[in-house]
Amino acid sequence: MSTAPDDFQPVKSAGRTLDLLELLADQPHPWTLGDLARALGIPKSSLHGLLRTLTSRGWVRTDATGTRFRLGLRALRVGAAYLDGDDLVGLLSGVLDELSRRFGEAVHLGRLDGDQVVYLAKRESVHRLRLYSAIGRRLPAHATALGKALLAERPEHEVDRTLSWPLPRLTPHTITDREGLHAALAAVRTAGHAVDREENAEGIMCFAMAVPLATPAADAVSISVPVTRLRPGLDTSIVAALRETVGGLALARNMLTA
Repeated sequence: MSTAPDDFQPVKSAGRTLDLLELLADQPHPWTLGDLARALGIPKSSLHGLLRTLTSRGWVRTDATGTRFRLGLRALRVGAAYLDGDDLVGLLSGVLDELSRRFGEAVHLGRLDGDQVVYLAKRESVHRLRLYSAIGRRLPAHATALGKALLAERPEHEVDRTLSWPLPRLTPHTITDREGLHAALAAVRTAGHAVDREENAEGIMCFAMAVPLATPAADAVSISVPVTRLRPGLDTSIVAALRETVGGLALARNMLTA
């Protein structure tokens, strides 16, 4: 059987199932049957049978009335299995622990997925005032230090093809134009690290470096700090620590490939 892209015919029912699960994951609030049907463009009759099937298998759950739907517990099993089977998450665990110990701020491992960056692992800030985050959360790559560190690993034409223009604005500081983003990514390539200056969330600055274990890198590590705690010299210390821990992995890679 040919596997050429032109010969591939998607299975409609499987596509609808995945569209439904991804919608429930991306927007994790209760949905009515009508809202889901409109959002997905699926007839209510077809969607109703799909929801009943997924509910019976634990992938979707309903409220007491049976009229509002959310992701079920079975979805957690797949996400956990993905992380358990990812060697890089385990490899970088010590790096995340070390950065968290040094600064007491939120530390994240993120992976590029299209025009989004996804949190794979995190270490919480020790402070009461902290950035909200969750493993599995997806954020626009152009508005995060993690995403910019990874986009900068790619040539401009690939970045243009990956992103949807104009870019969505998350805060007054978000870069949304092509020229501005290209200039920002060029600065990342020169500096060797990325900075999010309140571009994703107002009041939060973030510093990130791509993990140099693949070319182009697929993962990056970041440290997020509220601007109210960004004392003089802290940014320099954070970048130096990223170079020492994350950047130091390049040596390990060279030893493995030598």
